[in-house]
Amino acid sequence: MTGLGQSPPMEKQRIVVGLSGGVDSAVTAHLLKQQGHEVVGIFMKNWEDDDDSEYCSSNIDFVDAASVADVLGIEIEHVNFAADYKDRVFAEFLREYQAGRTPNPDVLCNAEIKFKAFLDHAMRLGAEKIATGHYARVRFNAASGRHELLKGLDPAKDQSYFLHRLNQQQLANTMFPVGELHKTEVRRIADEIGLPNAKKKDSTGICFIGERPFREFLNRYISKEPGPIRDERGRRIGEHQGLSFYTLGQRQGLGIGGLKSKGAQRGAGDHAPWFVARKDIESNTLWVVQGHDHPWLLSPALEADDASWVAGEAPDAGAYAAKSRYRQADAGCVLGEGANGAFRLAFAEPQWAVTPGQSAVLYDGEVCLGGGVISRAG
Repeated sequence: MTGLGQSPPMEKQRIVVGLSGGVDSAVTAHLLKQQGHEVVGIFMKNWEDDDDSEYCSSNIDFVDAASVADVLGIEIEHVNFAADYKDRVFAEFLREYQAGRTPNPDVLCNAEIKFKAFLDHAMRLGAEKIATGHYARVRFNAASGRHELLKGLDPAKDQSYFLHRLNQQQLANTMFPVGELHKTEVRRIADEIGLPNAKKKDSTGICFIGERPFREFLNRYISKEPGPIRDERGRRIGEHQGLSFYTLGQRQGLGIGGLKSKGAQRGAGDHAPWFVARKDIESNTLWVVQGHDHPWLLSPALEADDASWVAGEAPDAGAYAAKSRYRQADAGCVLGEGANGAFRLAFAEPQWAVTPGQSAVLYDGEVCLGGGVISRAG
């Protein structure tokens, strides 16, 4: 029986790998084939609008994925999940922005598409497991009889934050081979075996938007409602283009960079940068402050709802660590229970720009416990 260590070597299985055209999923497929598994690749097409544009061409990614499959000697299938994506992810994405929040579509995409629609499709193909190129790990804890979601071993690439809504059934059927590696090792392997995308740069855009200007994209779907930009003293210092186009902590694109404020706090100085601090939906006002460490940008606690816990039930109240945004260091906190799938986190140190709509994800050491959607900072 295996305890908290790695699971014993598995029998050879039929594994369907999500090939994105990137190097991480390519090396994932290679590693599994090297272990003797029967590997099949699937390329997921999740977005169709203006797909031939310079920003978001899945055709180029599919060519890369097909080239990888050819080098590895595996089959690849092109599957269109665009309708599912629009219904399950994009519609929710727009609803959140229209409500003044800042959603994280990658979290929803993983829960609804990559580990639901894709998983279901793979199982219909006779797969015993699926695998993706995410930097995370899965471990079976025999003591609890549950699967655990762990951080990837490369701290700079860990993607457990985006996977925190996965449940026991999904984790039981999923493998993350590159989660055991550092990115430099993944690229080394890709180069060593002659993968055509070994040096392909990582994608940094939102999953369906790509690298395009975000405001220009959102403007197609959400109407502009300009309104006042005010500083902490209530003075009107500019005009915003619509609250949906801004997020808390935002510094660029405010159109007020050259303004002075004699009331800048904490010695910030006349030319200290402006940051979005609050969005008032009722009055359609964008509130900004000067200085990165202004009190309005710091929150000692947050409340979150729509909780999803990897174990299938909420962890006990007590001391943990949490991230209130991706690429943030774990912050010590105390978990408090809430009603109807809500919870509260009180932090040891105030957190910067806690943003409604983003995910608050809880950790116990390297174990990702799950999380919820931030409803308010407080």
